Amino acid sequence: MNTPSNRYGEGDNSYKAAGELAGLTLLVNDFYDIMDDIPESKRIRDMHPSDLSESRKKLIYFLSGWLGGPRRYAETFGPISIPASHSHLDIGHSESDAWILCMQKAVDLQPYDESFKEYLITQLRVPAERIRMVCNR
Repeated sequence: MNTPSNRYGEGDNSYKAAGELAGLTLLVNDFYDIMDDIPESKRIRDMHPSDLSESRKKLIYFLSGWLGGPRRYAETFGPISIPASHSHLDIGHSESDAWILCMQKAVDLQPYDESFKEYLITQLRVPAERIRMVCNR
């Protein structure tokens, strides 16, 4: 529950609600497994390398810092601008929606509180929309 002493988006509360690095690893692994499995995500899956090892690591590390935990992405790969790093791709509404669909399905598999699941998907829509705006020129 998102109580006053445990507000999502404050400090490392969201990182902790996601299960820290171990929980994010489960989330991201489920996300990419779903992306491999559902037909709605074929186009976005094709934008990734066949070996998803580095993509998985990058997303786990990004989410760690984005949710208020250790900034592992910056420590490992350097600074990132999510929209700029995707600007070379052709991402429109259908690709953005497919990404959110995969993430929603992955979030649904996690043992998170329902309030955190809703919060997380709402927050993930923000960078997804920014990416779409940069890519859909």
